Amino acid sequence: MSTKTLSKEAEIRLSNFFNQTVTPEEMAKALRQANFVLSLSLIRENETLQQEIDKLENSFYWLNELAEILNPYLDVE
Repeated sequence: MSTKTLSKEAEIRLSNFFNQTVTPEEMAKALRQANFVLSLSLIRENETLQQEIDKLENSFYWLNELAEILNPYLDVE
C-alpha cells in the first residue's frame, strides 16, 4: 500500500469532480456495476487467460476499495 499523499492540485480536481460532476455514492455504484460486469464477462469469455487473472484480481480489489471509501456498503453492519 502506498503512503504518498495527493498533490494539492489532485485534491482540488477530486473535490471539484465530486462536487460538480457526480456524488460519491453515484460513483461508488458505477464502480461496483462496472467491476461486476467487466469481471464476470472476462471470466466467462476468456477462461484460458490465466496470465490476466492477477491483473483482474488487483483491479477488482482496488476498485472495490475505492467504492468503499466513497460510499461504505460492504463494511456496514
